[in-house]
Amino acid sequence: MMAVNMNNTNAKYLENLSIASLTPMQEEVIAKLQQVTNLILVAPTGSGKTVAFLIPLINRLVPGKKNVQAFIIAPSRELAIQIEQVFRNMKTSYKVSCFYGGHSMQIERNSMSEAPAVIIGTPGRIADHIRRGTVDASVVEMVVLDEFDKSLQMGFHKELREIFDSLNGKQNHILTSATNLKDLPDFLPFREAETLTYFANEVKSRLEQKIITCSSSEKLDTLFRLIAGFGNEVCLVFCNHREAVDRISSHFNEQKYEHSVFHGGMDQIEREKSLIRFRGGATNVLVATDLAARGLDIPEIRHVVHYQLPPDRDSFIHRNGRTARMHAEGKSYVIIADDDVKPEYIDGKTEKINFSGKPQRPKSPVYECLYVSAGKKDKISKGDIAGLLIKKGGVSMDEIGLITVLDHSCYVSVKRNVSDAIVNRITGEKIKKTKIRVEIAN
Repeated sequence: MMAVNMNNTNAKYLENLSIASLTPMQEEVIAKLQQVTNLILVAPTGSGKTVAFLIPLINRLVPGKKNVQAFIIAPSRELAIQIEQVFRNMKTSYKVSCFYGGHSMQIERNSMSEAPAVIIGTPGRIADHIRRGTVDASVVEMVVLDEFDKSLQMGFHKELREIFDSLNGKQNHILTSATNLKDLPDFLPFREAETLTYFANEVKSRLEQKIITCSSSEKLDTLFRLIAGFGNEVCLVFCNHREAVDRISSHFNEQKYEHSVFHGGMDQIEREKSLIRFRGGATNVLVATDLAARGLDIPEIRHVVHYQLPPDRDSFIHRNGRTARMHAEGKSYVIIADDDVKPEYIDGKTEKINFSGKPQRPKSPVYECLYVSAGKKDKISKGDIAGLLIKKGGVSMDEIGLITVLDHSCYVSVKRNVSDAIVNRITGEKIKKTKIRVEIAN
């Protein structure tokens, strides 16, 4: 494999991301993109594809250009937002804007007053800006299609065709996918591209698969008891339909058990808040549809539970791909009720769990999530929030967890035992002349 010449700038990007070194896959992608203009990367979720395409893309940007130089197109708002966050955390000199449904169109239009070098967004919103004339796609020189197979599965053919019809046809392309693409759509302006397939690093032997049987009437209780046995280890529960997610959530609420939910029927801000609480350790369990199976930046999952059986083997593989990633160990559980049909793709032994006696309660999460009523548009940074918590809130750095800064708000994870005291101490305080409100984020 060709070694990457890691110059000082690229090394600084990695340092800003707290990454000690590139993975073999990232090295090969970066090296290959020094030689070719079109690349298809097939690699599993969690393998580091974002860094693999961001470094060569940033290296090709030209300082001082007044137009948009690159599109990064993602199938979901959550993936677009997380790519933007990685880009910003690299601390380049280039402006980036993120466009997606549910985000303020006015904010996006305003960002074009001084065109960003890179636009990250969903197919529908980018196509909308092109139709409105707020974005000139004809000058774009690079296009990244991240999780492209997912964009096709979600039916974005029309929007993607619109985007490519507006391009000049001379741009370079990076296309990533978690599955092999047999046939490329005809709107893609290249018929040949270098392809790297990188599933070799998956350590499937470290995924322990188990099956739990129960009656239909006991299924919810079985799930609750199973999760209770995980302690504070992070768990992802998959359902086929949003109605099942909501039903499980109602049951957990009745048990006064903290959890997060995620499905396509939720408002954008609610989905975002749910993921923020989960990432920050304010909940240990995320109950979700297959929307969470790929692309999302969520913590290393120790346990994946299939509450409802996925429709096919590929969906099952993608769900399980949230655990045992990047050489970590993990466990996958399938809960099969007596009226469920066990599909052929299910492997593993049947685990008999003794649920006799008083049900064990799941442990409370270590962290609580606080809402702060100011954000990027108020010139608030993570450092400002941490400083306020330490100086006015009376906490130490090891009591502060993940800090997420949005346009008009911030969310910060703090140790649960000090959360109420922090709210009482700092609500009504000012950050950069902005008076803030602080409360527990629900």
